[in-house]
Amino acid sequence: MIRTKVKADTEVANGTVSAIVMRARGITKHYGATHALKGVDFTIKRGQVTVLFGENGAGKSTLMKIMSGIESPTSGTLELDGEEISLKNTIDASQQGISIIHQELNLCANLSISDNIFIGRDITGRGGTIDRASESEAAGAVLKHLEEDLSPDTLVADLRLGQQQIVEIARALASEARVLIMDEPTSALSGNEVVVLFRVIRELKAAGVAIVYISHHLEEALEIADRVVVFRDGALVAEADRADVDLNWVITRMVGRAADDLKFELREDYGDVALSLRDIKIVDQMNTSRLAVDGLDLDVRAGEMVCLYGLMGAGRTELLEALAGRLPIVNGSVTVLGRSVVDETVGDRIDLGMTLVPEDRQRDGLIPSLSVGGNIALSSLKAFVKGFWLRKRQMTDAVNNGIRDVTVKTESEAASIDSLSGGNQQKVVLARVLLTTPHVLLLDEPTRGIDVGAKAEIYTLMTREARRGLAVLFATSEVGEALNAANRVVVMSKGQIVGEFDPRKTTREQLMVASGETAARGKAGAR
Repeated sequence: MIRTKVKADTEVANGTVSAIVMRARGITKHYGATHALKGVDFTIKRGQVTVLFGENGAGKSTLMKIMSGIESPTSGTLELDGEEISLKNTIDASQQGISIIHQELNLCANLSISDNIFIGRDITGRGGTIDRASESEAAGAVLKHLEEDLSPDTLVADLRLGQQQIVEIARALASEARVLIMDEPTSALSGNEVVVLFRVIRELKAAGVAIVYISHHLEEALEIADRVVVFRDGALVAEADRADVDLNWVITRMVGRAADDLKFELREDYGDVALSLRDIKIVDQMNTSRLAVDGLDLDVRAGEMVCLYGLMGAGRTELLEALAGRLPIVNGSVTVLGRSVVDETVGDRIDLGMTLVPEDRQRDGLIPSLSVGGNIALSSLKAFVKGFWLRKRQMTDAVNNGIRDVTVKTESEAASIDSLSGGNQQKVVLARVLLTTPHVLLLDEPTRGIDVGAKAEIYTLMTREARRGLAVLFATSEVGEALNAANRVVVMSKGQIVGEFDPRKTTREQLMVASGETAARGKAGAR
């Protein structure tokens, strides 16, 4: 790392001196013709949580990648403790006390939790060998502090998504960073796990750690914020102390319109039953001695938006994946438009009109080596095959129609899928499933890790398809989405339906109580 001495920074606020630990000056970043950052000035203070808000593609994550050594700026400078620095890579940044929790999980699935926590900075013993006992002990202590009952020796591949996110957090905490960047740290966490994380954040603040927190869970992030910064179109457009802002202030500056404008038009009249489930039982793949779903009955009608709400572990994901054919159903019947599909393959279920938008778009929804168009066409290739030939022109036309239909922001169908923001990647997955002309649309956490503007666009697309006659069944852990984007909310707990609610007559508290969430969750879990 190259360091050049400059004047140390302090600021006076409310009569006290607050040291600036890290500063970005005039940061720009170009990706070809795309200007991801446009002359951004940004400061991080000791013992303070600075929350970054902005739509996908606004530049938040790009700036954090630069400040953590993942990428280099096109122009501009970084300063740490008042000294100009040039970070070569993440190891260089980590050695200087800068650590990042990634939005998209950056773990080695074939290694244990302990190995992932200490990868790149192993604890060594005599002769330079890795002291695995010490690593396991240290990893166990971090997991215990996070109130996560996991063995450090467990393979990451065997963990559910939320537990993998805990491992990402544990790795950052074990580094004892002075600057901790959290990019969507709660996107896969349960309400109680969020409470634990916020306790840890407050402890870190008290110890003087400077924290940058990026989140699309606006209310949740405002609870932990000391300072609020808003990005839009690659520029820092607004900043203020937490005490001076509210939710509407944030949304208006993020998307250029008020929160009240983000409404979803739901269909009120429904057709016949499109999806019927009777006495569904699904084995928990992590613990085959128990059922993840136990005796569930549910009907969803054409044109109806039904939300599955509940804590992680309630069985929502297992239900949706089993309906799509990814998990076995050990008992019960599933019919689509009156036809049984319980013994059909994933491909057959797609052909019969039922398809899934999975929870983890990176792992299960997208193929990084394919283009935007390749990902969209993936589930519909048979429709474009004639004899031994692929009708490329017809496929390209259908793909481009899909891009326009769901308003994917991309240079072309040939663009790399990695060039898109999270919200646009989710639209690509949605475009792919819609290209199969489904009758039943299943979506698991369809807005995980995307901003409020992109969320509105995703739900607008979902409600549009419902108005066209699709039966829509989606799972969410966000109370606001359950109440604002569904005709009916079905609450699950321990693999069973424990209540059904009309969202027009239901409060947040009623849904939370029905799902078994504790009062201790408070605002941090109201997602």
